[in-house]
Amino acid sequence: MIQLVAFYLFASLLIAAAAMVIFSRNPVHSVLWLIVCFFNAAGLMVLVGAEFIAMLLVIVYVGAVAVLFLFVVMMLDTVFAELRAGFIKNVPLGILLAIVLVCELILGLGAYKAGAVTLGTPDGKAAAAANVPNIQAMGELLYTKYIFLFESAGLILLVAMVGAIVLTHRKTFSPRAQNIGQQVRRRPQDAVRNMQPETGKGVEL
Repeated sequence: MIQLVAFYLFASLLIAAAAMVIFSRNPVHSVLWLIVCFFNAAGLMVLVGAEFIAMLLVIVYVGAVAVLFLFVVMMLDTVFAELRAGFIKNVPLGILLAIVLVCELILGLGAYKAGAVTLGTPDGKAAAAANVPNIQAMGELLYTKYIFLFESAGLILLVAMVGAIVLTHRKTFSPRAQNIGQQVRRRPQDAVRNMQPETGKGVEL
């Protein structure tokens, strides 16, 4: 019973958070809702016994990919004055959301200990050997049967990273910008000039 309750809870929150990722007008809020999606997806993975995938979702995606998304969003020309103005007002909501995520993880672990959810009727053809750990079996699949798909995913992530760098790297054409080449080429006689102003006329700048 607890497995079904946890499954429907995680699945419902995952769908709702995914919808908020799309419909949120604030890009920072979209990334935060994406983190909620990752947490609920990790709960679903725990229910089916894929604890390694759940750990990857929390550590890699929430701890690295989502933070990278936040950095990219903050590098763009987004006005955050209005966002900071309402930060204190949204602190209770953030604390409540954090408590809900912790309760979900506790519920998922309890449901997993009660027994994993049975999905369909496997025929046993693709099952790994009984003495092979879950992580080892997954590594053998990734680096043998799905090696080209795995490398293609890495290439796509590399292209996405390069695209984000190109979008955020913009040259500054301000006259106040520091010109390193001009400073290196400067001669000592051009750095200091001796002026002889006339009496009562001041100094010419």
